[in-house]
Amino acid sequence: MGSKKRKADEDGDEMSVSPLSSPAISSRPLARPSKKMRPSEVTGRPLSMPRLLETLDITQLRTVLRAICERHPDIGQEVVHGAPRPTVASVLQVLAEYQEKLRAAVPYGQSSSDYTYYRVKQPLIALVDAISDFTPQYLPPAETQTSASLQYLDGATKIIHELPEWDGPQYRQHKDGAYDEMARAWALAINEASKKGGGFMLHTGGWDQALAKHHQQSGGRLEAAMNAMASNVGWMGNHPNAPQSVGSLDQTSILSQLINGTYGSPVRVGKSGVAAFAAMRDSRR
Repeated sequence: MGSKKRKADEDGDEMSVSPLSSPAISSRPLARPSKKMRPSEVTGRPLSMPRLLETLDITQLRTVLRAICERHPDIGQEVVHGAPRPTVASVLQVLAEYQEKLRAAVPYGQSSSDYTYYRVKQPLIALVDAISDFTPQYLPPAETQTSASLQYLDGATKIIHELPEWDGPQYRQHKDGAYDEMARAWALAINEASKKGGGFMLHTGGWDQALAKHHQQSGGRLEAAMNAMASNVGWMGNHPNAPQSVGSLDQTSILSQLINGTYGSPVRVGKSGVAAFAAMRDSRR
């Protein structure tokens, strides 16, 4: 009985001890929930310049750059001097884009010459102006490589051949003017080429025949260039090193055969305006 009483007393003593009075528990610091960091406030703001430039296509970039250069001429000069020199292929591609816009403006069906002309006038003038602006870039002394000059002139002349050909002189001024300017450009390039090896590259490169075909296809409107070829390359005529006009060339020469042939006769446009644009319409389909 005595042992049971002591055990009960010991159990009672243990139960009487409060957990709050325990030294081990009272010395522990209370745990506090950690304060959550707030993210920065979300607000609208413009794009940075690198990101903005990524969203612009080439046309928009050109427009922005042109506007900046017009407001700040000094920046424009830096662009002119810092931009890489355009290649012949890149320039001809630009002219081809202008040419495509001209084709897209051609009306379908039968149309009068007046209606057709005013439908294509704007892209026609844009193309002719582009050729006029690009041509001096590939003429001496700006262009020192004769091959580059001749390659550009060859490609640009082909584009001029495809311009519409009206009967009325009031509508032909654009094409006639383009041929006149191109003939003088050819003459300048030929005169420069003749100073290098007596113009031997003109023959070896086939440029004499290429020019003769262009002259034939233009309806005889490249005579200034043909005269320059005959004057500077003596072996093309009867008398070596003797200047002569195109009409006095030997009838048996390759040049004369090409000039007097039927290659590429230009198509005339009558009142209906259909004949001039038949090929253009077919190319758009």
